[in-house]
Amino acid sequence: GQGQSTPFMLEKKGWRKANKPVVAFGEKSSDPQFLSHSSQILQNICVKLYIMSFLTPKELIYLGSTNHYWRITVQDPLLWRYFLIRDLPSWNSIDWESLPDAKIFNQAFVELDDISPCNFMAVYKKCCSFHKRFLKPNRTTYSAMSSFLQSLITQTEPCFAMFGPGLEDLDQSLVYTMMTSPDILPLAGMPSRQIQGIGSGVTFNLNGQNFNIQTLYSKTRKERQRDKADTNSINKMFYEVSNVDGTTQYKLIEHVQNVCRLADGFIYVADAEDHKRHNRQIEFARMSAMLDPTLGPSGRPLLVLSCISCASKERIPCVYLAHQLQLNLLDRPWMVQDIEAASLVGLLDGIQWLLEHVKH
Repeated sequence: GQGQSTPFMLEKKGWRKANKPVVAFGEKSSDPQFLSHSSQILQNICVKLYIMSFLTPKELIYLGSTNHYWRITVQDPLLWRYFLIRDLPSWNSIDWESLPDAKIFNQAFVELDDISPCNFMAVYKKCCSFHKRFLKPNRTTYSAMSSFLQSLITQTEPCFAMFGPGLEDLDQSLVYTMMTSPDILPLAGMPSRQIQGIGSGVTFNLNGQNFNIQTLYSKTRKERQRDKADTNSINKMFYEVSNVDGTTQYKLIEHVQNVCRLADGFIYVADAEDHKRHNRQIEFARMSAMLDPTLGPSGRPLLVLSCISCASKERIPCVYLAHQLQLNLLDRPWMVQDIEAASLVGLLDGIQWLLEHVKH
């Protein structure tokens, strides 16, 4: 219809620049017959792109496999950039290998073309949800039997340090839901002693594998209840050090350092509710202190739980959250997984990823 448009149609100038008609040497580009022919070609291509925008990326890939002409046509960069920007908010996980560059959705197409050509189709196929599901191998009878046999062997129980503002700032407690949902995540051990009043450890079981989570809070329970509305209250896990250049650096207290030395991986619980204000710079600084390579192997995996209280809350898409937390600067495997504290939707996918990336 006349009232409908797609982003690539609004960027027609960018398409013209990226797909200039070739003018033979000596031929005047002001020739009316040539301009009319070029305009007709451009119009036909724009119509095709508009029609293809209503297809799914999977259908486009199938269309491109029919013949050489369609294989070239379906690779149009404007079309796939449109799909990227449209579908980014719906992806529920992203990792260090598939995170798209922020300039893809922060800069105009013409600016991107001026800097360096980008294969948007390859970027989409690399990081979209359906592609990752297709790449995931099916669970065979052999692998199921292997998991059963491995469960009969005494294994080292991996330990993860869990921390972050999402543990304390949400209306629904993630830890409480985890502790009271044996049908989703069975308990395999009672909570251990508290860590200086700001944390404790609990052992869970997933698919026959026991693992321990050491939960670290910014302060004691009484202090958290008292200061719930105060976003500027002191975080007892860290102390601040002023550098000579005037910047502030966060350091861990000794007991938290000991937890980090023993951890096989980390779980950062981020508050992903869109209606709140978040200081991601401070979050990144504190996360960097927890991931200090002097406290253990630098390759230990990081799982970021992009957490909201319940499904009714508007969330920040995980791709945007990954850039806000500057996860692309981390030199270790990481993954961002959308979850809901009230139902634990998405949690098991994240825990499974973490267990698979732990090296004993």
